[in-house]
Amino acid sequence: MDLAAYLDRIALGEVPAADAAGLATVQRAHRLAVPFENIDIVLGRGISLDPDAVFDKIVTRRRGGFCFEQNQLFLRALGALGFEAHPLLARVWLAAADDVPPRTHTLNLVTIDGTPWIADAGFGGGYIPPMPLTDQSEMATPDGAWHRLVADVDHGWMLYRRADETADWQAQYSFTADRVWPSDLALSSHWTATSPESRFTAQPFVTIVLPRGFASLIGRHYHRTIVSEKTEGEVNARVARLRLSLMFGIDLTAEEVAGLGYDG
Repeated sequence: MDLAAYLDRIALGEVPAADAAGLATVQRAHRLAVPFENIDIVLGRGISLDPDAVFDKIVTRRRGGFCFEQNQLFLRALGALGFEAHPLLARVWLAAADDVPPRTHTLNLVTIDGTPWIADAGFGGGYIPPMPLTDQSEMATPDGAWHRLVADVDHGWMLYRRADETADWQAQYSFTADRVWPSDLALSSHWTATSPESRFTAQPFVTIVLPRGFASLIGRHYHRTIVSEKTEGEVNARVARLRLSLMFGIDLTAEEVAGLGYDG
């Protein structure tokens, strides 16, 4: 793990300490710098979880990735920084149907001074801050949202989010602290990246955390929220290519943009 190159990729000039503040610092920097994206999936290139391939894609070539790529890289960086951490698998309830969703998300569990924390640098639906794994723990984020962890009889833990103090709590994902093996991650990643039932195989899904908000390009729909201010609209190929470059830091050729299904 080339830690210096990773810290340069996420624009951190100093090595953070292996404590709660350091965890928050490195995760926040990662999410502000690295977009969540499924472009290689839609273009039919597939996803590799080989650590060198993930590092080359996100750090060297300065692309993004989806959760199995991003949280693998983040986990390796945490280890290089001196944190004790391991991966977990989660069921995403955000925008899910009535059935119990499959385990299509990975996050990391970090132990700091004997206390477990969740740390997630790869959730495409929004910014999840590092949180101590205790029932009813809450955390606010700079975009004005609140997050809550609740012990769940059926699913272990459920993470909730509300957009502001007046909004309803909305389930994001559930998980258990059961040990996860590389084969578990490979299986979940493969289904998520290849199944016709996966939301990531049908259309481009690109998001980025902003200092006080969030931006997304899902299919043709562009949306940006900065606290309570919202901007949204439909895009064609030319605008999509500009948005991908200027907002998300992803530079694609005109042919690649066409391959994502954009035209005009």
